[in-house]
Amino acid sequence: MAKKQILTSLGDTDLLERLSDAKEELFNLRFQLVTGQLENHTRVREVKKEVARLLTEMRVREIDAAEALEAVGEEVAD
Repeated sequence: MAKKQILTSLGDTDLLERLSDAKEELFNLRFQLVTGQLENHTRVREVKKEVARLLTEMRVREIDAAEALEAVGEEVAD
């Protein structure tokens, strides 16, 4: 639950920066996995989940913004 609270408190730019960092780390971990240099295989799973959480939070914000815009449009039309 603490992770969700941390993600919701981040700004949009911070969220994008963390997503970029996580994707880069995931790429590096996959590269290490293929070359046989990876020692901690569970880290791949953790980073994949982190990427999914970040993408989910971004999508929630996108939906909220679209709904707010639609509500404003309806108020103007009335």
